[in-house]
Amino acid sequence: MSNAITVTVPHNLSVEAAKARVSEQLTRMQRDYVDKVANSEVTWAGDVATVRVTALGQAATAQIAVLTDLLRIDVQLPWLLAALSGKVQQVISRNADEALRIGHSSAERKTP
Repeated sequence: MSNAITVTVPHNLSVEAAKARVSEQLTRMQRDYVDKVANSEVTWAGDVATVRVTALGQAATAQIAVLTDLLRIDVQLPWLLAALSGKVQQVISRNADEALRIGHSSAERKTP
């Protein structure tokens, strides 16, 4: 049994710029949390990243779809980590929002 979380984060970047920001943030998080997780893996298929993280002997999976105007992040937490779903959702929202806001430049924004 697992607990599903869905987070959406709007953006006004091009898909390519948003995808680059998400990729950078995922790499940063892997580096920053290396001592807290047993394993983490990110694979991309087009504009969708699949993230697998193992911590506390449990595996969580997420899919991050980079769409034209938002990120859709779907997370599957194992039952043992389901009690932390509220905190996980806050961390995901904050990190996704930060990734999309850092270093905005007018060249990266979508043209109207």
